[in-house]
Amino acid sequence: MGEGRDRSGPLGLPDGTGGYRERTARLAGAVLWTTTTPPSARPVLPDGCMDLMWSAGRLWVAGPDTGPYRLDGVAPGTRYVGLRFAPGQGPAVLGVAAHELRDRRVPLADLWPADRVRELAERTAAAGAPGRIARLLEETATARLHDADPPTGRTAAVAAALARGRPVAEVACAVSLSERQLHRLSLDAFGYGPKTLTRVLRLVRALDLARSGLPYAAVAVRAGYADQAHLAREVKSLAGAPMGVLLASG
Repeated sequence: MGEGRDRSGPLGLPDGTGGYRERTARLAGAVLWTTTTPPSARPVLPDGCMDLMWSAGRLWVAGPDTGPYRLDGVAPGTRYVGLRFAPGQGPAVLGVAAHELRDRRVPLADLWPADRVRELAERTAAAGAPGRIARLLEETATARLHDADPPTGRTAAVAAALARGRPVAEVACAVSLSERQLHRLSLDAFGYGPKTLTRVLRLVRALDLARSGLPYAAVAVRAGYADQAHLAREVKSLAGAPMGVLLASG
């Protein structure tokens, strides 16, 4: 699948672990990934994204997480292929508000007409190779996005501003919304309100910095935490384990 990034994948696997690989998709901001689960995969961590996934002939959707998602019942050696949408992109492709899928994994057939899902499942089965399946997922999502109402520039601006740590009131003003309107937009587009999205995106940033070898105190400053203690509390709250445990497992 090409060169991956140094971050955790949607099954809780860091790049290179269990055969996890990812590459940039042609769909703006999205990522294609493949993996085979190892004997002990760690939990999936929140990243503000939604995924369209294939495994064992079935198509699934992963909603945005608010905490660690445990991989109970996933057998070692299980192959997955997926398309991870950029924050706010998934609802336009899948046709459902992000908050309806928060902390859930659901069959694609629960969201799309059965005949359309059956056709896509048959095509993925015929494709065989993970790379070909990934391209089918990408082509399907691109076509759906073309036919649907795409995410607005406002949605992208909100995600970018919150990722930079801008205050909610400031972001609402910048996109000409009230704070209540911004909250509704965030629930539909990202799965949770702007304050929670800010925390999740800050966690992603902090983990990326920590995996690069930066000391925790510097991670806290660069990721936008008040101090190292604040970083530790937030990592434990959202990821379910201390930073050291997360880095040791991936």
